[in-house]
Amino acid sequence: MKVDTKPSIRLVEDATKELVDWAATIEHSDATYFEKAQVIAKRLGAHYRPDGLTEIGFWTPRLLAQVMRKMEIYLEVLTPLAPIDCRAAEQTVTFRRDRLFLQQEGEYHWGVVAGMCPGNREQMGSFYWLRFVDQQGKLQAIRDTIPYSMPYGVFGPAELYDIASLQQQRADLDYFKATSVQSDPLALPRVPAPRNILQLHVGTASKEGTVEGLTRVYRQIASKLAGHLPLTPAEENYVGYNAIQLLPMEPTIEYRDEYSPESEFFVCTAEEGDDLQIKLRKPHTQDWGYDVPILGSSATNAALLGSLRPDELVDFIATLHNFPTGPIQIIYDLVYGHADNQSELLLHRQFLKGPNMYGQDLNHQLPTVRAIFLEMQRRKINTGADGIRIDGGQDFRFFNPLSGLVEYDDAYLLAMSDVVQDIEGHQRLLFTIFEDGRPWPAEGWEEISTYRELIHLKPDSYQWGPLIFAHNTPALEKFWDRKWRRVCEVIFEGDHWITGCGNHDTVRRGNQIPLEAPINWNLGTTLPEVLKNAYDNPAVTLWVYGFSPGLPMDFINATMHAPWMFFRNTDERYGVKVVSEEIGFLDWQVTPELYETPESFSRLKSLGFSQLEELREFGRALQVAMLEKDYNLAEVVQACQFCLGENTDQCDIEPLKKLNKPEMVSFLKGLTIEKLKAFALMFMEDCYELCNVSHYEDKLDQARTEYNLNLRRFRHAHPWLAHNLAGIDRFNKISDEERTVYYGVRSNPDDHEEQIAMVAHMGGEPMTVTVGDWLQLDMSEWQVAIASPGLDSGDPLADLRCFELADSQAVLLKRVVDFSPG
Repeated sequence: MKVDTKPSIRLVEDATKELVDWAATIEHSDATYFEKAQVIAKRLGAHYRPDGLTEIGFWTPRLLAQVMRKMEIYLEVLTPLAPIDCRAAEQTVTFRRDRLFLQQEGEYHWGVVAGMCPGNREQMGSFYWLRFVDQQGKLQAIRDTIPYSMPYGVFGPAELYDIASLQQQRADLDYFKATSVQSDPLALPRVPAPRNILQLHVGTASKEGTVEGLTRVYRQIASKLAGHLPLTPAEENYVGYNAIQLLPMEPTIEYRDEYSPESEFFVCTAEEGDDLQIKLRKPHTQDWGYDVPILGSSATNAALLGSLRPDELVDFIATLHNFPTGPIQIIYDLVYGHADNQSELLLHRQFLKGPNMYGQDLNHQLPTVRAIFLEMQRRKINTGADGIRIDGGQDFRFFNPLSGLVEYDDAYLLAMSDVVQDIEGHQRLLFTIFEDGRPWPAEGWEEISTYRELIHLKPDSYQWGPLIFAHNTPALEKFWDRKWRRVCEVIFEGDHWITGCGNHDTVRRGNQIPLEAPINWNLGTTLPEVLKNAYDNPAVTLWVYGFSPGLPMDFINATMHAPWMFFRNTDERYGVKVVSEEIGFLDWQVTPELYETPESFSRLKSLGFSQLEELREFGRALQVAMLEKDYNLAEVVQACQFCLGENTDQCDIEPLKKLNKPEMVSFLKGLTIEKLKAFALMFMEDCYELCNVSHYEDKLDQARTEYNLNLRRFRHAHPWLAHNLAGIDRFNKISDEERTVYYGVRSNPDDHEEQIAMVAHMGGEPMTVTVGDWLQLDMSEWQVAIASPGLDSGDPLADLRCFELADSQAVLLKRVVDFSPG
């Protein structure tokens, strides 16, 4: 294949030779393979220089054999010839195509290029990737693994971005200057742990479902606070935290009609010479964030950027860092333990070790891969993060030939914690949280796991504790009685655990509780009411914030009483399977009243599901059919059709018999595999819209939001609560077949005169409590600090020596010492 090149974009020979000579010097040095790879990784990708030139480097081990066969490998640069409207849902733009050859040095291709246009806040830049023709004659693309911008998704080319100017112009440079001061000249400063964390998902945590939507929310709140104006109940749910943890913002997988590497957002529709007509579609992927192909994880998921500009994320972070009541830290959730199977279409095989339950294991042990992943993380955190949460630490495993065992790659996990952030010369190490439930998924992991392995290795780090980890179901009767052993671990050794009960994973698990399970109906009269009060529970919140050690975390969908599930419109292959597993969402999160609103489930209503119960019945039947037919879609469709009309008596799937109703027959008779997949996609997109917290802002109970905010403020005012109980501190429970009540007393270790006590009804029938007798306290020396709604005024607490608590009620007490003369 012969390639014609144009002079409009050209390789600068002298500068390229200098770059290649540098790479060769590194490769032939006496450093280890990993040390060499770390140095080289920092110059991979595309870097726009102050002199207007662009440095480009690709790791291309898969192309070495093709180079030897004289096959042509070239850089393709696509530059828009007209301004791109970053907010347009769809547009067709003319691009100029330039192609040129880079210089190959070992496993790398390098070049310094003149004429490429850098992207910035106002404009899109040039797009780029490597191209070659494979042995089957197909044109292939090698994408930049660690780009700064991928505005049209992981299957499209990357965008050259002027990242240096972005950093120089950010509005929070004074914050980084102040927080990077070194108290020890021999050690970089590490960002201190926050007091509490709000976890949120960018796509559902604001009306817009974008990063700029969150910026609007926090700027509006900041303006009110600066003007001493009251907040709405919804706004109260966003404040009182000094850290925000975002669910993963990495580019996710995309919808594949076929298992192909073609982009759905960046499509060439016509070409005349080197003028290309490219159809651009604004990415609309909807995913909870954990389905990542790894490629492009240094960039932000374009579907979460209303402007498609990286500046949008920096603006949000600067808004938090400059917040009027004090800086709010930002924590990134990093998913580097596994990759979706789509990664096979995007990464060469040296990045992957083989299949696992999520998709593919990553090859962290290969020096170059390890170095690229750490560089990917460095570029990500240089957008301004203060902390990282490392997802799935138990997944970082490898076979050690020296021991003959599969071992955990703790060295890599610790290296992730020690990646140095550098923003305009201000260097820091980040606050680190590990999610690690080893030996998960081994049988019995929930009881065996200590959740402490990485804390032992890195004492200033935190781990998700046993009550914030997955599989917690507080909607069940006696849940807090059964969890007593873990509760005591939190109390006496949980100072470096993330504590609480509600997060993106546990709320999703609540949807999977079988309807025949022993549900705690004291929490509500309907399943959605039960679930909301289970994960936003006044007694649990008081115990966590007002008494327990550790670092509390809340989930915005739980405190907003908004639905939540594992959603994604990014999977044609497993979409029906995922929906069948998530169908409990309809029972636990959706009421008939919510379903009947015109904006709810509009897609599924168009299929004929006019009533919630019809959809629930079909969902339950689909779930059973998928299990019994081992997820074979052809057999599931056949079973649905067989169980209609005269065949009902012969139907071997009981829930399908209930679908033999006139309103369902027409849908089921015409059912095909494609229609079943379309149903799954509509289900996911309807549920995604339903999970947006903005729909529920006017339904919040202000007494509840004020109570939660007061507890958060109490935590900030009493930082010593983060320490483990010790000395004269006490914590216990009263539990029988009817009820479970927690109670205890704590003293400030630096001032024993400062004491707090609590009593919380954690489930069951009402109980008369005599906390003074239980704890040997003189109640005349105590007063109510915070009481749950319903107890905070009037007669219930007139006599602190004896009062009644119902399920989910709690009281926090503070000792008042009279220092007056005499």
